[in-house]
Amino acid sequence: MTSAPVAPPRPAARLSPLLRLLILTQLAFNIGFFAVLPFLSAHLGQSVGMAGWLVGFVLGLRTFSQQGLFVVGGALSDRYGIRPVVLAGCVLRIAGFAWLGYAERTAAVIGAVLLIGFAAALFSPAVESEVARQAVVHEEAGGQRTRVLALFTVAGQAGAFVGPLLGALLLAVDFRAVCLAGAGIFVLVLAGHAWMLPQRIPGRQRVRLKGGWGTLIRNRRFLALCCAYGAYLLAYNQLYLALPDEVERATGSQSALAWLFALSSLLVVTAQLPVTRWVGSRLSLRRSMVAGLLLIGTGFAVVAVSRPADWTGTAGLVPSAGFVVLLTFGQMLVAPVARAWVPDLAEEGRLGLYTGALSSVSGLIVLLGSSVTGSLLDGGLPAALPWLLLAAVPVAAVGLVPRR
Repeated sequence: MTSAPVAPPRPAARLSPLLRLLILTQLAFNIGFFAVLPFLSAHLGQSVGMAGWLVGFVLGLRTFSQQGLFVVGGALSDRYGIRPVVLAGCVLRIAGFAWLGYAERTAAVIGAVLLIGFAAALFSPAVESEVARQAVVHEEAGGQRTRVLALFTVAGQAGAFVGPLLGALLLAVDFRAVCLAGAGIFVLVLAGHAWMLPQRIPGRQRVRLKGGWGTLIRNRRFLALCCAYGAYLLAYNQLYLALPDEVERATGSQSALAWLFALSSLLVVTAQLPVTRWVGSRLSLRRSMVAGLLLIGTGFAVVAVSRPADWTGTAGLVPSAGFVVLLTFGQMLVAPVARAWVPDLAEEGRLGLYTGALSSVSGLIVLLGSSVTGSLLDGGLPAALPWLLLAAVPVAAVGLVPRR
């Protein structure tokens, strides 16, 4: 009796054309965005003359107008589809960057920053929710959901790698040139997406704007995930607030900042997929998030331990580099897992709303936390104390991660 032939192994599912477009979209978005953002803090403090607490508030306001209003863009993408929402966001981002380049008064800066943030609140949840939905489709075809989200993260970090280098070159001219270059990149993005993004995407439902909120608010597991992710985002936001302050203290300038951003992006580009593959076969979603939050807390602790020594020069950059490395590896564990978790918790047809709510809750946390952080850094406290308090945030968030 002969045995039945063994079926050949199923080939790995290939990325669909839409997924490839969306992943490249994230690359382009981040090149334009990170050409400007790393240098905004110094511009506001030195050129505009804002106090430290106000710089922290403006940076938090930018994050809140982006992350905090993701829920608006997510709900709109559920209702109208992703194409009109993405195109409208690109137009607003172009206007915001151009305005920021010419803004000299506090009110004008705040207006430009709000416009820049709201632009992303439109296009980012539209893209992210569709990537998450397509990742589930990819998984059903035999692929890995977390691998798709990891590729999305890698593309974003590749843009975050190129963007600061481009911005550092243009900063030799002035900050206005940096902003106009960012606007120019989004002009190209707008033209490309007007041509390539489909009018309708098969399988995507369109739902009414009303409804869905009550179920979301009662979803305790989802809200717990939002709060844990918000603690991560507040910690990650210190790349733009606490880290520039530490780099300037150690070296007398922020010229090394671009290279630390490049280090973070290079680590993600080269290590994200291997880390995702290794973690995916060994850790649950919860354990991956917990490990990532603990790594981030350790990164802050590294700087806190070194601060009393008051190292300067090249030696003074070592704790900052350690912070960036640990924060980045923590990000590799937390960010793809949080996004991959949302489709399992979202109501049918409202993935955009839930994707947006994940960022909106975290954006509110960042808005409140960034002002406090700015005050801590300017408050004349013992050198290690602000960094120890920041280390406590991701560690405390471990208790918020859903248990199932």
